[in-house]
Amino acid sequence: MGDFSAGDVKKAAAAPTDGRRAQSGPAHDEEYAMKFLIGLHINPAVLDALTDEEKAAIGAGHGRFIEALKSSGELILTQALVDPSQSAVVTVRGGQPAVTDGPFLEAKEFLGGFYLVDCENRERAIELAAQIPDAAIEGLGVEVRQVMFSDGHLEA
Repeated sequence: MGDFSAGDVKKAAAAPTDGRRAQSGPAHDEEYAMKFLIGLHINPAVLDALTDEEKAAIGAGHGRFIEALKSSGELILTQALVDPSQSAVVTVRGGQPAVTDGPFLEAKEFLGGFYLVDCENRERAIELAAQIPDAAIEGLGVEVRQVMFSDGHLEA
């Protein structure tokens, strides 16, 4: 597992040209035009192999990361998802809904959660993704995808 420190996040969040939300007027309402979903891909076998200390370090790292994103103004939303075995798949055939248990696809990895961020550009989104503790663990992945449609509007 790679090392992840609060200092890494603080350095990135403190740099005024690296992702700080531009402020305009007293309301500070200027927004970046680019939103990105940073998806956390989980492999249960990898997580099960970690020690309790390593799991705690990941949790603490996410806490520091969230605080840094809040401080920089780049965090829109973050959510963790339950295991796919607790999901329901809904399909409609012949006008009738059908519900089945479990994940849509059988896979070793699944989407375990995400961060929705508003930042300057793709490079900044990738820089943020690299600060997530999961990115330093072999067998886990962090994916960056630009949002193209949101709240009835095409994104820039």
